[in-house]
Amino acid sequence: MRLPAEQAALIRAAAAVEGATVTEFTVSATVARAHDVLADQRLFNLSDEQWAQFVAVLDRPVTPKPRLATLFAEDSVFE
Repeated sequence: MRLPAEQAALIRAAAAVEGATVTEFTVSATVARAHDVLADQRLFNLSDEQWAQFVAVLDRPVTPKPRLATLFAEDSVFE
């Protein structure tokens, strides 16, 4: 990639601190960002086992949460 000198120097310095090459650092940072972006999506790909675990959690009986009920009974700080 072609970057302004300041950005390139920043990336080189950060890579050096982590003991990584610029390529390793850049790939690692890019993959981490990709995970963050995709985690916020509404569509998730799950394996059969992951889907079964997800459904099992959804099917668990509801348990009362008194502290949560108290919290929701209070006025919101956003109103």
